[in-house]
Amino acid sequence: MFKKRCNVITLTLGIIVVMSLTACNTSNSVNPEPVEQINTENAQGQDGASGKQTKPETRVVSGEFGDVTIPTHPQRVAGIYVEDYLKALDVTPVVQWYHPSWGKQDYLQLDVPQFDITGSIEALLEQSPDLIILDGGANQAQYEQYSKVAPTYRIKEEVLEDSTEILKSIADALGIPEKAEKVLKDYRQKVEESKAKLQKTVGKEKVAVIRLNVADKSMALFGVKNRYTGVIYKEFGLEPVPMAANMTDYHVIVSEEVIPQLEADHIIVFPANGTWDDAGNQEAYNKLNGPLWKNIPAIKNGKVYKMDRTHWQSGAITANSMKLDDLLRYMVK
Repeated sequence: MFKKRCNVITLTLGIIVVMSLTACNTSNSVNPEPVEQINTENAQGQDGASGKQTKPETRVVSGEFGDVTIPTHPQRVAGIYVEDYLKALDVTPVVQWYHPSWGKQDYLQLDVPQFDITGSIEALLEQSPDLIILDGGANQAQYEQYSKVAPTYRIKEEVLEDSTEILKSIADALGIPEKAEKVLKDYRQKVEESKAKLQKTVGKEKVAVIRLNVADKSMALFGVKNRYTGVIYKEFGLEPVPMAANMTDYHVIVSEEVIPQLEADHIIVFPANGTWDDAGNQEAYNKLNGPLWKNIPAIKNGKVYKMDRTHWQSGAITANSMKLDDLLRYMVK
């Protein structure tokens, strides 16, 4: 009897020891490292539920006035002076800049609220932009004002002379650099095809670009370095009149003494403000019929082209493409 009882006790103790060892082994098999790895991956942007990599909501870009943190994928963009580039990239801005004296860029045909850049910045705040993009028209003080409304990227000064570089800078800020490459590829192809046509019909004939300044009753000749129209010489292959070719300024006022020296075979003309229907612009244009102009080849041969000021006073990518369309329509036909 005593022996049986001892056997039972021994068996029971054995079972307890086995169970204890099993529990210890089970506990020791839980490796803490996978937990730490998951936390690290989540910190690096992994979605814990789906296991997919997620991109950060913001990123840092370098602008003219330093680094700025902007949304990775902005949804409500205000592009002050740069709406042309936004449209080329298929991005509709939340506002369109407007100046009481200059109007707005009507050629873009944007159906968005106007933002008077001479008025209160609160009007922009009401549109809740999540990113503001500025060009060289904004100084640091203005940049700081815009930055109070939303993250603001001011394009670097070093790229402002080149519309293609401006486009790429804006596309990069928007997180769509591949879109800029597609736009530029199409644009360059159009330029090459159109340039060949212009060379065939116009060749080395001299071209002058003149703006009618109705306010002070003057005329300005635009030079090869002009940000608005220099593209017709540098990219489209047209030949400038000698006065424009040797010009270091963007434009100069044409005095009566030098009018006979223009030597222009073609004259492109547009008003500083308004449209050709305005009485003041019609009166200014009639000066080209005066005696000082009569011996200029473009006047004698009827090769004076009245252009729309809104895109001829812009050096942006859409405007430049429209200038090319105008040249083909008037010079090649």
